[in-house]
Amino acid sequence: MGDTSIEWTERSWNPIVGCTIVSPGCTNCYAMGMADRFKDVYRGRKWAGAPAEAMTRRVNGKAVWTGQLTLAPDHILMEPLRRRKPTTYFVNSMGDLFHEDTPEEWIDRVVAVMALAELLHLCPPGADGRDKHIFQLLTKRAERMRSYLDRLPNRDDIIADEADRIMGGKLPVELLVAVKRLVRMPLPNVWLGVSAEDQKRADERVPELLATPAAIRFVSAEPLLGPIDFEGIRYPDGLRLDALSGLHFDSEGVVDGVYGNPDHKLDWIIVGGESGPGARPMHPAWARSIRDQCAAAGTAFFFKQWGEWLPGEANRGQLDERPLFAYRRCDNHGYDWPEMHRLPASAVHNFGTHRDPWSGDLTSRRVGKKAAGRLLDGAEHNAMPEARR
Repeated sequence: MGDTSIEWTERSWNPIVGCTIVSPGCTNCYAMGMADRFKDVYRGRKWAGAPAEAMTRRVNGKAVWTGQLTLAPDHILMEPLRRRKPTTYFVNSMGDLFHEDTPEEWIDRVVAVMALAELLHLCPPGADGRDKHIFQLLTKRAERMRSYLDRLPNRDDIIADEADRIMGGKLPVELLVAVKRLVRMPLPNVWLGVSAEDQKRADERVPELLATPAAIRFVSAEPLLGPIDFEGIRYPDGLRLDALSGLHFDSEGVVDGVYGNPDHKLDWIIVGGESGPGARPMHPAWARSIRDQCAAAGTAFFFKQWGEWLPGEANRGQLDERPLFAYRRCDNHGYDWPEMHRLPASAVHNFGTHRDPWSGDLTSRRVGKKAAGRLLDGAEHNAMPEARR
């Protein structure tokens, strides 16, 4: 836990560690590899009462989650309450808070900390005037998240008792009352998000997210493994949802807002390609389409990275500025562009019939995350959502 290189947040906070693979986006999960290295460091020791080495196992030489979940000790759980700098936290970068095997009592503790962080005025105002922490919750278990948060107002006594325990039984009565009041509404310092790597996962998870009480709703389309039409999310009954406007449509036109409320829409979409060993390439048309959908709807768009693979047309736009990946060393110890065309087949991906409507180039080259960068059509996209008042 600590400062992170993830571009759309500032710090990670892992009150729970462990997970299981649930969809194609999990295949090359970086957290599995990190947990595997972590267990080697702590081998023979306990992490929240469980053997550290139980979190992952090796399958064909690759680290895979076992499903063992562990709750962090209190000094990690309470870390946001000690920090005096307004910070944006990515909650559970090493797992999924709403994993099907996470006890509700563990989730209650996390919610209690976030509620206390909102109420205790821990931080002096930062340069941007913000004086509160923000917590970004990201899950692939959207249905469980909705079920828990729908029932949260009825758990106000439980959350308040947990907040009092965290504070050593010394929480003033007025703050106990404030905690109860706060959890009866969407926590203003908590952003709720779902991961969606393709249209199928977006169709399954985005409607659950939009039906969940939240101050901010977002989607992380990373790793993006296929095109996603956020304006055409499909329900099994044929009803269509425009997740960027919050409106439902049937074959004859607009039906209504989501549950009668068009404010239930996406506030932010993050797009990124996959990095690390075994990374799969992202077609530029997929990223551009989501960027353009967001621009048309006024939805904040964040382009995180290309990942390991850079489209050939993006290569051409950066040759002079990025010679490290644009050229290959030749026999004469110089650099020559044609050497690029003699890369091994494993370093070139052909998208086949997935033709990019903006370019005739159908190949991406594996150049590494750093070299590929995060420019989409020559520009960074770093938009963040603004909380609705």
